[in-house]
Amino acid sequence: MRKRTEPVALEHERCAASGSSSSGSAAAALDADCRLKQNLRLAGKAPAEPRCAADAGMKRALGRRKGLWFRLRKILLCVLGLYVAIPFLIKLCPGIQAKLIFLNFVRVPYFIDLKKPQDQGLNHTCNYYLQPEEDVTIGVWHTVPAVWWKDAQGKDQMWYEDALATSHPIILYLHGNAGTRGGDHRVELYKVLSSLGYHVVTFDYRGWGDSVGTPSERGMTYDALHVFDWIKARSGDNPVYIWGHSLGTGVATNLVRRLCERETPPDALILESPFTNIREEAKSHPFSVIYRYFPGFDWFFLDPITSSGIKFANDENVKHISCSLLILHAEDDPVVPFQLGRKGIPGEVRTWAPALSLAA
Repeated sequence: MRKRTEPVALEHERCAASGSSSSGSAAAALDADCRLKQNLRLAGKAPAEPRCAADAGMKRALGRRKGLWFRLRKILLCVLGLYVAIPFLIKLCPGIQAKLIFLNFVRVPYFIDLKKPQDQGLNHTCNYYLQPEEDVTIGVWHTVPAVWWKDAQGKDQMWYEDALATSHPIILYLHGNAGTRGGDHRVELYKVLSSLGYHVVTFDYRGWGDSVGTPSERGMTYDALHVFDWIKARSGDNPVYIWGHSLGTGVATNLVRRLCERETPPDALILESPFTNIREEAKSHPFSVIYRYFPGFDWFFLDPITSSGIKFANDENVKHISCSLLILHAEDDPVVPFQLGRKGIPGEVRTWAPALSLAA
């Protein structure tokens, strides 16, 4: 009985061992299979991560580009809106156009004391003030001929006034818009004329520099008339010439026309960089280029000038001038075109001296 049961037990043990070994191998195979699938999944995910990063980077770039375009479009719309609004603003407020013509609020150079022309190198110049009208005061500089610069040291206003009666000719200089009588380029011109033996009398119109008053064409012309009469009352028989530059040519022709009509003309009129009239000059000015082809340009920009009483009609005034006339105009003048200056002067009264402008 024992022999018979032993083989059975051994057989059961072998079966159990074989069963356990087969189950172990199955578990190992299953584990290997799981690891393989996991590795495959990881291998499949590896290339997907760079694609996701690339997609995210592209989205950020597109977002930045879209934001930049949005800001650019916003800026363009603002500029366009401003471009369209400016003509309406000028039409509704004609005083803006007058300010742009006179530019009397532009004081260059800054921080100079107009009461002290010596600070600008004019050590033979006296500063004083005249009153053309009530509540209007204009600052005047009188530079004597350079040969007197030593005698002029420390002299008072009375000495300078008496000097006008000597044998030296006198130039009344009418400057253009912007700046003051102390502008660098203007000071250099005074020095040149003084070295040539001329008295130079110049002033700031009402509203310019340290002169008191509100600028207007009528007021500027009256200021010039007052200074001319003041000079004539002290100069005796000395010749008096009137020199106008740029916008000052409009004041000069207004003045000389009035003097000729009252039969007290100056000895000569000098126009440097003249124009026909202020409408045509405004239309030809470099600043008008961006609006020159704007619909209704004349109505928006030029009519407000006329409605403000600003004409400076050189082309009409010269027809009533009987004194000698000299014109200086640079052929490459960028502000007042040479052709515009030539157009405004009738051929029978022209005395041309095309040259580089002596003052800006």
